[in-house]
Amino acid sequence: MEWVAPPTLPSLMLPEAPGLPGPILSIPRAEMPYYKPLVAPPSVLRPPPGIEGINTTDEAPKKEAVAPKPTSPTLPPLPKEAQILEVPFTEIEVPMPSTIIMTTAVTTAFISVGATLIATSLFKYIVMIMKPVFKQLWSKLTKKKEVLETS
Repeated sequence: MEWVAPPTLPSLMLPEAPGLPGPILSIPRAEMPYYKPLVAPPSVLRPPPGIEGINTTDEAPKKEAVAPKPTSPTLPPLPKEAQILEVPFTEIEVPMPSTIIMTTAVTTAFISVGATLIATSLFKYIVMIMKPVFKQLWSKLTKKKEVLETS
């Protein structure tokens, strides 16, 4: 069947866009920071003129007596539920959480790892089963499309 006259499709005439000037953008510039290094040994430092300093004498400051350092670090107090575990063959003691807290942490970790492994194997199994089904479906769809295009 041939067309007597080609079909006329409706069209819409839009007005011209108003002419706008192009944006004027200048290239940003930055000034590099700089400083004048102050080189002065500590024994000659003095306040600037007009400012009263703490120590107005020109003598070097005297060394003050330093408190003795503690020989061993002070540890914070352990909570009541903490247990002390001695590391074998050493003199090191390590605080551990209570049995209830450790049991909860281990159970949570075991469940999360187990759920992840089960979900992964289940997903692989579903993919293995569904892959041939999708291939067959895809081949049928492409055959129907070829048949429709040729006719």
